Amino acid sequence: MNNTIAIVGRPNVGKSTLFNRLIERKEAIVESVSGVTRDRIYGKSDWNGYQFSVIDTGGYVHGSDDTFEDEIRKQVLFAIDEADAIIFVVDAKEGVNPLDDDIARLLRRSKKDIFTVANKVDSPDKTNAIIEFYSLGLGEVYALSAVNGSGTGELLDDIVKIFPSKTISSEETDLPRIAFVGRPNVGKSSIVNTLLGDQRNIVTDIAGTTRDSIYTRYNAFGHDFMLVDTAGLRKKEKVYENIEFYSTLRTIRAIENCDVCVVMIDAQTGVEKQDVAIFHLAHKNNKGIVVVVNKWDLVEKETNTHLKFEIDLKEKIAPFTDVPIVFTSVLEKQRIFKTLELAAEVFARRSQKIPTSKLNDLLLPIIENNPPPMGSRGRYIRIKYIMQIKTATPMFIFFCNLPDDIKDSYRRFLENKIREHFDFTGVPITIYFRAK
Repeated sequence: MNNTIAIVGRPNVGKSTLFNRLIERKEAIVESVSGVTRDRIYGKSDWNGYQFSVIDTGGYVHGSDDTFEDEIRKQVLFAIDEADAIIFVVDAKEGVNPLDDDIARLLRRSKKDIFTVANKVDSPDKTNAIIEFYSLGLGEVYALSAVNGSGTGELLDDIVKIFPSKTISSEETDLPRIAFVGRPNVGKSSIVNTLLGDQRNIVTDIAGTTRDSIYTRYNAFGHDFMLVDTAGLRKKEKVYENIEFYSTLRTIRAIENCDVCVVMIDAQTGVEKQDVAIFHLAHKNNKGIVVVVNKWDLVEKETNTHLKFEIDLKEKIAPFTDVPIVFTSVLEKQRIFKTLELAAEVFARRSQKIPTSKLNDLLLPIIENNPPPMGSRGRYIRIKYIMQIKTATPMFIFFCNLPDDIKDSYRRFLENKIREHFDFTGVPITIYFRAK
């Protein structure tokens, strides 16, 4: 059974700090301003042999007209519905707040196991700090400090008692990771929500809504992936806020840790420099790549409009142009699942291993007929042997007598020949030359 705990509370009571403490990583963004966490953030933890998931939520505000706060309320309700137990965080330094009463009423209706946590208790005299929170009518109140970790052990001891067994759910760390990346407001969260069939990630018309990288398992139609929704990447000079700076770092980290990047482009604005920069970032990290041109339904079309768009795109992302391109509309649900199919195909290609004998039988005759240009001092370069290295990404070693003299143009020639004979569409290839 997958045991799940949701952390809820009003803004700026320390929910994300407690989340980071429980998962023992700085996964959720923490700032001394309210409203930093917007989406549900998921993490894994364990205590006394019990493994469980932890959900961090945005600060719950009742009755606000603010767009983000309305969406945050929805996400908190989703988290409560998903969870087996709720950690309700209150601020011991400020005492009971009217918002605390509102949340307490909501939690009493949920019929879930509730653990009220009075955070920011830094003094030895805990009784005086927490006594007023018993008025919320939710039973035991736990005094702790999420910053230094005091009191978390007692809390977790009682939480794991409600779990049915120590059965550890199957590890998700080995699942392929598909990261949706792109500029702000290109439809990353919308496409992930559509694939999941659930409004799991917050979507608004305001660029920069998603701030953390959000990992969600997708297991349907024969696919089993971790889908990663990321914050939009702006140009460096446009990253003004501290929070957005951290979001950008999380997105870059998500790219570095994923297997396939789905690079999303806004069809209305066309291919911009930042789109190209994001593409090259994925390429530089040797990730599988699928390019999704979203909002295609909003583009006025003529004959061969999509072909013209492809030509323009490939000119800008060159020299690596062997990537699948799909034109989608999340709003109209056009070719959404095609995106996932292409990502699965790219992942499979990225993992393929070519037998050494087959490599040499195919490529050595080609090299003999098209030898590399002569090296320094007029010496002939002879490539004698080829093999693929056993790595997560396709890497090939060409053994030759003068590895330092081979020019980049011939390296590209060899890569093209590999691609002609073996399907590596959407997959960067690395070629090394070694002396032999």
